[in-house]
Amino acid sequence: MRALQTCNDFLPRAENLQLSKRCIDSLAVKASTDPNLFGWPMMEHCAMQSPGGSVLWNGISTGARPTNCRSDWWYEDVSSLTFPLYKRLIYLMKSRGIRQETIAGSLTFYAKRYLPGLNRHQNLAHGTFVAAPSEEEQRHLLEEIDSLLPLQKGVASTKILLGLLRTAIILQARPSCISNLEKRIGMQLDQADLEDLLFPTCAYSTEALYNVDCVKRMLDHFLAMNQAMGGASPGSVNNEQSIGSPSLMPTSTVAKLIDDYLAEVAPDTNLKLPKFQMLAAAVPDYARSMDDGLLILIQAHPWLSETQREQLCRLMDCQKLSLEACTHAAQNERLPLRVVVQVLFFEQLQLRTSVAGCLLVSDNLDGSRLLSGIACSGEAGGCTPATVRENKDLKVGMDYMRMRVSELEKECTTMKQEIKKLSLRWNPWSSISKKLGFGMKMQLCSGQEDSTRDQQKSKVGKIHKLQAAITKQKQLLLADASCHPS
Repeated sequence: MRALQTCNDFLPRAENLQLSKRCIDSLAVKASTDPNLFGWPMMEHCAMQSPGGSVLWNGISTGARPTNCRSDWWYEDVSSLTFPLYKRLIYLMKSRGIRQETIAGSLTFYAKRYLPGLNRHQNLAHGTFVAAPSEEEQRHLLEEIDSLLPLQKGVASTKILLGLLRTAIILQARPSCISNLEKRIGMQLDQADLEDLLFPTCAYSTEALYNVDCVKRMLDHFLAMNQAMGGASPGSVNNEQSIGSPSLMPTSTVAKLIDDYLAEVAPDTNLKLPKFQMLAAAVPDYARSMDDGLLILIQAHPWLSETQREQLCRLMDCQKLSLEACTHAAQNERLPLRVVVQVLFFEQLQLRTSVAGCLLVSDNLDGSRLLSGIACSGEAGGCTPATVRENKDLKVGMDYMRMRVSELEKECTTMKQEIKKLSLRWNPWSSISKKLGFGMKMQLCSGQEDSTRDQQKSKVGKIHKLQAAITKQKQLLLADASCHPS
């Protein structure tokens, strides 16, 4: 190392004497050899098992042996080389068949030393600080490191790759360099963190805070690679496969990551709706377990038009909304009526399922009590009057529940039909008002539109009351089932 550092001042003459070549060959041999097979070159990097070292002051050996050294012992030493010499060393080590992970580790260590943008959260060891190169030198160094990095998946951490991509975008590196880094990250996107994806956009033509296009390209690379390697695809997923199955685990992890990313960037007022829709639609439906995150954009952007809200709601599956999200959707006046009706419809299905479960529990309870009553009458000549009275009260209560649920279902169906009629009645007047320019027609249409809007608000209020009644009945049924277990 000292000989190579000395050769920097008269490198052409050292090349003629092949001095630098011999030093690089020696470094490659030492770095590619197991450090535990020889001792003296590694003593300064490996701690002794004895506090006093291997030799006492009087020359007597203590018998202490150096501890096992890691394979990255040479990273810091070779990082002090100039990049041309370091590049020759890496090429020589690749030709000697050294592990790809070891080479990638040395490259990332070298990059963190000379690229200040990578050291936001990492602290280098003491004594490794160097003056920051110019932007042109950093750009050239980053592009060279990208060309030297192995192409295998997992040889470099996703956090480091995202840091390199962020730095490449800031330094305006070549498009090929940025594309290569995006592909590397896309291969292991399931290992990324949300914080690392939130890098800003540096384009002067846009006012958005975050680079959504870059995340979209990385997601496309991940889905393409996952499908090419035999992973889950829209056509290969059936109803029997669950989100937690091993084949769907990476895709579901990425879907959760993208949904968290959408929730984080949604409050950005400068984010265009088509970009948000493009990224949200890129996530496969089978990979999502919940669709709660898609409601955040409507809440954060109250100025969206009715058409834009309708387009955004098409990406949302009402069956994948949590109970809290369903309650919020049913009470949100910004959502289209179609979405509100769908939410109430699926809540009604859930209520029907819960009622069926409660009725099954009740039937089992009645059957068990009937058998116990027969046994009781056979053994003791009859049950107590309190047991008979309790059975009658329970049967009357369940009959009332059945009747009340049936009434609520009929009322909900009637409300849906009225809302549909109002929508059909309102649309022709809206189209006529756009085609005709007469003042009387415009006033008539405006009055009709106001009355229709009032009727719709009234119907929405009734829907909210109906939802509260359904929820209350559902809680009563569940409470009754818990009080009378089978």
